[in-house]
Amino acid sequence: MVSVMSETPGAGTAPAVGAVLPETAADALQPRFRSDVTVELIKQVASDADVLFAARVSTKGESSLDDVNADPSRSQGLLNYLMRDRHGTPFEHNSMTFFVSAPIFVFREFMRHRIGFSYNEESGRYRQLEPVFYVPGPDRLLVQEGKPGRYIFTPGTAEQHAIAERATKAACEQAYAAYLEMLSAGIAREVARGVLPVATFSSMYVTCNARSLMALLSLRTRHEDSRFPSFPQREIEMVAERMEAEWAALMPLTHAAFEAHGRVSP
Repeated sequence: MVSVMSETPGAGTAPAVGAVLPETAADALQPRFRSDVTVELIKQVASDADVLFAARVSTKGESSLDDVNADPSRSQGLLNYLMRDRHGTPFEHNSMTFFVSAPIFVFREFMRHRIGFSYNEESGRYRQLEPVFYVPGPDRLLVQEGKPGRYIFTPGTAEQHAIAERATKAACEQAYAAYLEMLSAGIAREVARGVLPVATFSSMYVTCNARSLMALLSLRTRHEDSRFPSFPQREIEMVAERMEAEWAALMPLTHAAFEAHGRVSP
């Protein structure tokens, strides 16, 4: 389980979600700000052996059943071969379900990944949304330099960080006040939610397999040794990094082969 909580300091800021629950109903309606994400592995059926028996059915047929519980450490060569030559389907015979809490703008990028992923997200139609919002932390690179396709991000000045934090908090507080005003007036949740920003935190369950996760990681994480360079937005990279850590613990040999062959999904 990976769930790293933090709070952006500031006057009147309540504890981050997961740290201290609001003591009263009034406290629960006070905007709270986070600079992190939450990723928890909820359930899994995933091991390196799953890749091996699925691959061996092509040459062994029914006798591949003997490999279901085989020691995968003796078959690193086969895993490397499958990854190198991009024989992808054996990497699909596993499943991982994650709980993710992150800003809405992260989910809109995440859900571009449609093949091999299943999603169920918190609904703003069926429940009142929590006043939890993302604000860039002090280590977030703020300034984009260069032209599209050839740009870099730099840290920014202390003044720029102060403006980003102040402006984000003010906008979110005003938006949530408008949201509550509409709800109090009897306006439907599905209408009132329209005033909330994409910095609002949402939550979802996402289920994937190793192959689909590798496709996400190849695009949403940045590594110098990747065969194909990627330039993800930092917030979705934070989610992807935590998912990768959980997957690497479950399927270390498969993960090692992924890294050894340029972090390309087979």
